[in-house]
Amino acid sequence: MDLLIPIGAVISVIGIIGIALSIVQVRRAKRMAANDDELRAKIQAVLPLNLGAFLVSVIGLMCVVIGVILT
Repeated sequence: MDLLIPIGAVISVIGIIGIALSIVQVRRAKRMAANDDELRAKIQAVLPLNLGAFLVSVIGLMCVVIGVILT
C-alpha cells in the first residue's frame, strides 16, 4: 500500500498538466477568436480535455488519500 501514494501523486500531476494545457488553449482561443460563436466553438472543443484532466486529478488524489489511510 505504500506504493499507492507515489502512484497517486504521479496521476495527480498528470491531471494538473492537463488542466494547465486546457487553460493555455482557452487563453489562446480568446486571443485568436474573431467573434463569440468562434470562441464558443473553440472552448467547447477544449471542454473534454478539461473535464478529463479534472477526473484524472481527482482519481490521483483519491489514490493518495486511500494510501495514507491504509498505511
